[in-house]
Amino acid sequence: MRAFRRSRNLFVLLFCFSVAFFVLKRASFEALNEAPPIVAILPQSNVRPNAMHVLVTGAAGFIGSHTVLELLQAGHKVYAIDNFSNSIQDAKGKAISLERVSELTGKEIPFEKVDVTKIEELDAVFKQHKFDGVIHLAALKAVGESVEKPLSYYSNNLIGSLNLIESCKRHNVKNFVFSSSATVYGPPAKLPIKEDAPTGQGITNPYGQTKYMVEQILIDLAKAEKDWNIVLLRYFNPVGAHPSGLIGEDPKGIPNNLMPYVSQVAIGKLPVLTVFGDKFDTPDGTGVRDYIHIVDLAKGHVAALDRIQMQGNIGAEVYNLGTGKGYSVLEMVAALEKVSGRKIATKIGVPRSGDVASVYCDPQLAAENLDWKAQFGLDDMCRDLWNWQSKNPNGFLEN
Repeated sequence: MRAFRRSRNLFVLLFCFSVAFFVLKRASFEALNEAPPIVAILPQSNVRPNAMHVLVTGAAGFIGSHTVLELLQAGHKVYAIDNFSNSIQDAKGKAISLERVSELTGKEIPFEKVDVTKIEELDAVFKQHKFDGVIHLAALKAVGESVEKPLSYYSNNLIGSLNLIESCKRHNVKNFVFSSSATVYGPPAKLPIKEDAPTGQGITNPYGQTKYMVEQILIDLAKAEKDWNIVLLRYFNPVGAHPSGLIGEDPKGIPNNLMPYVSQVAIGKLPVLTVFGDKFDTPDGTGVRDYIHIVDLAKGHVAALDRIQMQGNIGAEVYNLGTGKGYSVLEMVAALEKVSGRKIATKIGVPRSGDVASVYCDPQLAAENLDWKAQFGLDDMCRDLWNWQSKNPNGFLEN
């Protein structure tokens, strides 16, 4: 019995010493104004023998932060840049979304505030770092705002893209993934939309025009210079958030996209959702769109890099990223009501100019060439969106 008590006392003493050491260690970090070491929340990624060093522009945004996370989880190295036009920085100038990605992955993310419209800032990045490829996400992206401020959109999206392409060429970085959009198709003549459908016809807003123009620049470049490997990813409607609830869409001001608006009505930040039109030729009269979970979309960028690495000499290739299934506005509202347990107030408004009844894609080419297919369904999208919104009612700002 006496031996048992001695061993128990020794165990308690060692336990107390361990706790005290941890507390003192953490206090020493804080005293030095340093963060304690990052401990990953997600399972660690495998070591990738063919890891690429990837420059990601617009890395702190909704799509950017999720893409950075998936790149890291796939074993790639990332250098992140952003100018915070569509994202949030903390008092120290750090990207809050990427700080949370670091929490999830246990990896530090090299980040620099860079404006892609300033060629000298881009060139400085390329001179200091050697990259194997670029994922270009940086752009102004609000369709409605682009109609009101066309010069801002043409200036930012075209000049920024040209600067980046020229920097890539100067520094011999010829693997390039571009964030394009389904808006390049204009009003669809046939559904589902395939990659060989006409583009550039009937585009109703400057945002879509800029995406179409950058696509044409990259396609022409690949035709003229055969050593480029370019993948153009035409997104449909990304929604949801990372299942952890740590990162998600945090729009500045009133949301421009449907589901962030719906979730803010559900949380009580906005009073009512205006549904623009209920007389479309769809089952419930409201517009139908192809919504894709943001995690699926982010993984599409990893798949695009895999295509470049494995295939090489691809020129310029185009892929739809969508589910191939359309959901109406009212179906999306009902799905979020289901997962949130809250009634979402709606009212019917007049249709917006240029709105069409239905838009959804054929994603088969991405399945065949990229080995990519959307894994998440409607309930998953809304569940993860609500998880993010309810945990972060004020977005990345302090609650």
